[in-house]
Amino acid sequence: MNTRISTRFGILLVAAALGLAGCASGSTSTPATTEADSVTITNAWVKAADSGMSAAFGVLENSGETDATIVSVSSDASSMMELHEVVDDGSGSMVMQEKDGGFVVPAGGSLTLEPGGYHFMLMDLTAPLVAGEEATFTVTFEDGSTMEFVAPVKDFTGANENYNGGDMDMGDDHSGMDMGGDDQ
Repeated sequence: MNTRISTRFGILLVAAALGLAGCASGSTSTPATTEADSVTITNAWVKAADSGMSAAFGVLENSGETDATIVSVSSDASSMMELHEVVDDGSGSMVMQEKDGGFVVPAGGSLTLEPGGYHFMLMDLTAPLVAGEEATFTVTFEDGSTMEFVAPVKDFTGANENYNGGDMDMGDDHSGMDMGGDDQ
C-alpha cells in the first residue's frame, strides 16, 4: 500500500511540474515582428552621376503577413531624398513626382523600384556616384523600424523623365536624366 501511495504522489508531482513548465513557456512572449523584419531588397543598384540627382532601384520583397509601408529613405550620398513615382502629366509626357503615402510592399509580395517607375530619388548628391563604388541607404517604415542596404553604383543612360517638383536646384549634370527646368 505504501508503494501505491508513493507512485500516485510521484505521478501527481510530475503532472504538476509539467503543468507549471507549460505555464512558464506560455508566459514568455516572442518579440513583435516589425515591418523591417519582413522586407528585403534584391538586385539593388544606384545610377552613376557626377552631381545633381540620381536614383536607386531594386526589388523589395515582403515575406510578412501584413503590408509594409516605406515612409522615407536616407543616404550619406544625398542630402535630400524622396520616394518617387513616374506618372503621365496629362500631355503624354512622363514626369517624376514624390509618391504620396509612401511605398506599400504588399504582404507576401513585392514592389519593383525601376527606371520609369517607383524609385528612391537622391536629389542633392554630396559627392559623385562613380560606377563600381557602393552607396548605403536606410529605409524607414511606417512602424518606425528601419532597414539598411548597400547598392552598387552602375552606369545607366536611360530614365529621361522630367521632374515635377518645383524650382529646386539639382545641379548641372543630370547624367542622362532630363529633369526639366531652365538650367539645362
